[in-house]
Amino acid sequence: MSTDDRLGHLDVRGETATMTFRRRLPYPIDAVWAAITDPAERAIWFGATTIDARPGGTITMMPDDPPAAPEAKEMTGRILTWQPPTGAGARTAVLEHEWRQRIVEDGVVRYELTEDGDGTVLVFTHRGLSVRNAQGFIPGTHAFLDRLGAHLAAEEIPAWGRLYGELAPAYQ
Repeated sequence: MSTDDRLGHLDVRGETATMTFRRRLPYPIDAVWAAITDPAERAIWFGATTIDARPGGTITMMPDDPPAAPEAKEMTGRILTWQPPTGAGARTAVLEHEWRQRIVEDGVVRYELTEDGDGTVLVFTHRGLSVRNAQGFIPGTHAFLDRLGAHLAAEEIPAWGRLYGELAPAYQ
């Protein structure tokens, strides 16, 4: 896999799929960690989020988009891994949590960060989805990751729906 896998990919095994994106972000690991774990920052590019920041704690997210009923969009889960970046040298960080959402199968999402020179490599995985749901989620996840990049760059956050519409044909 290349350093930057913008379109991501699906690993299909039987009836389930794992969605994986790998992105090199030209920002320090501490900034990327904050963007994915600080509820105030996450609200900018994803939506309202509450996090009990510890293994066994909980996470609740309500994405701003797509336009759907709140009960269909809300995601909850238990934090499985909470490993902020610490120490010196090539640092890593991991946030892994359950993904429980009414509209899809229960799964697990993992954000794995690795310091890479003056930037950070983010490997995002979402496992446990049916193949059909993974195929529907992949352009939307791509859109959210693009919004994360815009937030880190201090750029205007693009509309999720516009991004989704532009990206979806690449996944047909």
